[in-house]
Amino acid sequence: MADVGRLLRDARLNALVAWALLLVMAATVGVAILTGNLVWSGFAAVVVLVALLPPLARRSPRVMLPWEVLLFAGLPILGRSVLPVPQFGLATTYLSVAALALVVAVELHLFTAVKMSPGFAVLFVTVTTIAVAGVWGVVRWLADLYLGTTLLLVPGETELAIERALMIEFLVATAIGVLAGIVFEFYVRRQTSVTARVPEEATV
Repeated sequence: MADVGRLLRDARLNALVAWALLLVMAATVGVAILTGNLVWSGFAAVVVLVALLPPLARRSPRVMLPWEVLLFAGLPILGRSVLPVPQFGLATTYLSVAALALVVAVELHLFTAVKMSPGFAVLFVTVTTIAVAGVWGVVRWLADLYLGTTLLLVPGETELAIERALMIEFLVATAIGVLAGIVFEFYVRRQTSVTARVPEEATV
């Protein structure tokens, strides 16, 4: 079985592309703030900060995640900002969550003593996506109750309609989590390069 570490090949080229993607995501955060979408800008900022942990911790700009992983994380963020359609936004939200879980999984595997098999990484991405969907539902419910928002409890909607919409959201999150995990495993299994993209001393 292929190892996640095999995703790393040319360190210099990988770092250049990865930094370019991070700059695009950082610009997306700025656009989200300017358009008043503070919740989404906060999430996008978290993705950028998590992606910056390896070069900051190792004090080397060459120590970056595989650019494909950052592209997977950045596309839904950019899509959500450019095309703020409710249905599209729901899918991209949980695709971003799945991508963030993937980023964390790869960082743990490459830069800490934790080593994940592709199968466990798939499970990690899927379960994390589902868990975030549940937590986000509770957060919106509490905000509506105590802060007067209408994130979940929409005025004029029946309880049945609200519950149905929430269940559909959970199903979407589950499907996207499973799909992201399968795509990740499919990608990892087919990486055969043995040249590391990350400097050897940066890994544990």
